[in-house]
Amino acid sequence: MNVLLADDEKSIAVTLRDALADAGHKVTVVGDGREALSELQARPYDLLVTDIRMPGMDGIRLLKAAKALDRPPEVILITGHGTIESAVEALQHGAYDYVQKPFLNEELLRRVGTLAEFKRLKNRVQTLESEVGLDRARARLVGEGEAMRRVLALVRTISQSDEDILITGETGTGKELLAKMVHELSARRDGPWVVLSCSGFPQTLLEDEIFGHEKGAFTDARATKQGRFERAHGGVLFLDDIDDVPVETQVKLLRVLQERTLERLGGEKTLRVDVRVIAATKIDLQSAVEDGEFREDLFYRLNVVPITLPPLRERRSDIPQLVAHFSAVHSRGKSYRISAETEEKLLRHAWPGNVRELENAVRRSIAMAGSGSELLAEHLLLGGPRERKEEPHGEEGPVERSLRDVAREAEMRHIRRVLKHTGAHRGRAAKILGISRKNLWEKMRELNITAEDA
Repeated sequence: MNVLLADDEKSIAVTLRDALADAGHKVTVVGDGREALSELQARPYDLLVTDIRMPGMDGIRLLKAAKALDRPPEVILITGHGTIESAVEALQHGAYDYVQKPFLNEELLRRVGTLAEFKRLKNRVQTLESEVGLDRARARLVGEGEAMRRVLALVRTISQSDEDILITGETGTGKELLAKMVHELSARRDGPWVVLSCSGFPQTLLEDEIFGHEKGAFTDARATKQGRFERAHGGVLFLDDIDDVPVETQVKLLRVLQERTLERLGGEKTLRVDVRVIAATKIDLQSAVEDGEFREDLFYRLNVVPITLPPLRERRSDIPQLVAHFSAVHSRGKSYRISAETEEKLLRHAWPGNVRELENAVRRSIAMAGSGSELLAEHLLLGGPRERKEEPHGEEGPVERSLRDVAREAEMRHIRRVLKHTGAHRGRAAKILGISRKNLWEKMRELNITAEDA
């Protein structure tokens, strides 16, 4: 272990240093409490061994300061006969153990060895829990293709940190599942998991959900209400559709992310919250910043660790595995075969609704199969407007079409022309079309237009 030894009696410090070093520990020696705290603030240590009585800062004050650090060490106190009461009190403040003077070096080494074994076992348990959490999460986030392997490798790495995360991906790609996976693999796994979808709320109601309110803050505020940040204290808050947060609320949200403090609506008391934030968006927030639809400072505060979930059309090799997974989940124990024609149709489909659309198609196929044991192509019921082929430019097409269909096809052609003209830059295309970037994204999804089409 990496040990910091603080004692103002040089002869004792040197003897203990040699004994600990001979036992295989890396030891740094300092002569007083203030020097020890400075050393702890400069680099992490596994263990602090400190005398209680030292000039400048005694061992009890050093213990309390050490335990307030982001990565606090374990602490063993050295105490004389007259300070046993202080040592017992120190245990209540988080000390691991104490050794009473006079003592044999072997006694201290035994206690340090016990601590080292405890930490080894604890690390092993955390590793096993992480592996179990990964297996549990992977059971939901299915995919063995190269794109998903890269995503899962990144998730496993960043889960061990406590930085905020921004997940970008089209609707139905599994952004919430990915966020939950990060939570389950992190040190916050035993803390709260709180979800808030930011879409569909007017500004006042959204702020009430985020920050909560005090009793009497407004007409119907008959009791104090905790906001989602408070409820997520010690855990993770997942903010879905972060792009739907109004600009006025974005300012208030930025302050919470920067300072980890908030005030409830109608309240004056500042509350401190310990929350990891994972935000998700279905649009390119960088382009939204360029278009003035999202605050730049909030974007960079959220985008500490970016993750992009690929759409299903870019990970088609995962489709057979996903179909098998959803068949097992929704078949109630019954096994189904997939015909070659069905698999070919699954692989050809554009999947504008991504994994969620595929899951619904599998559920529908199981229902349509009835007592049969094979999922046929006709059971999928794919197609409809999303697979309708665009008429060549200049052709009138069939007469049997409604004005709505004609307008839809004209709209589709024009959007594709503008996207091609702008090099598929959605921000510039939206300005030409006279709509917001978000509305353009929604129309592209509705009309099954992709950037590749342009």
